Amino acid sequence: MTARLELAAGRVLLAGLFLAGAVQKVMQPDTASALLAGFGLPEWLVWPAMIFNAGAAFLLIANMCLRPVSRALAFYCLVTSAFHFVPSDPWQMSIMVKNWALAGGLLVLSASTMDRGREETRLAPKR
Repeated sequence: MTARLELAAGRVLLAGLFLAGAVQKVMQPDTASALLAGFGLPEWLVWPAMIFNAGAAFLLIANMCLRPVSRALAFYCLVTSAFHFVPSDPWQMSIMVKNWALAGGLLVLSASTMDRGREETRLAPKR
């Protein structure tokens, strides 16, 4: 029972971060658009990113499609960390490292769902 509550709390906390990111993109799209433009990417990509953030967050909360959603969010965090690689700016570097940590947590969440299917979660072989 405790493990289920911890997983639910973890999913909701992770989802909260991505929901906040979606809201931020709606309220202040210029911030994310400037990052995209700085890398030569179209500024309108902020909107698909916002939809992805919001949709993935709702799926985490609803406990639906956890493995693919967690993996996709982990990949998203790793890719977006590149936008924050600014060695002269400690704040941006901390965001980059935070994205790596989030990716790790999301991969742990993905792995924690393995026992729901046919895949094995044991680290040691069965005896």
